[in-house]
Amino acid sequence: MKQILLGLAAVFIATAAYAADPAKVGDTSLGKVWTDQNGMTLYTFDKDTKGATTSACTGKCIAAWPPFVAAAGAAAEGDWTLVDATDKDGKAVKMWAYDGLPLYLFVKDKAAGDVTGEGVGDVWHVAKAD
Repeated sequence: MKQILLGLAAVFIATAAYAADPAKVGDTSLGKVWTDQNGMTLYTFDKDTKGATTSACTGKCIAAWPPFVAAAGAAAEGDWTLVDATDKDGKAVKMWAYDGLPLYLFVKDKAAGDVTGEGVGDVWHVAKAD
């Protein structure tokens, strides 16, 4: 019995060690922000409702602000949740949300660390990683 418990403990520890946030923290001219794995800045949209299950950005909006898409089989954990969205091609996808707010990329950001989407339309903001 003791060996079984030790084996299970090892599995749980190994699983926790491999669990990682879907985004990483990057340094930008606006401070530390959440980025995708390529270092591209993630943004929040004021028209999204915190904790909603669906993105408020659709149509032309989603073409300019692609969702931070979750990989198939991704699961919510901690402050990271999943939200339903429709991509620019009309395909239903799951996107990541942090602290209840969906996260987006901006098509005009061209290099890691760009923050050109900050303040666009007074409704887009970098996702601060405080």
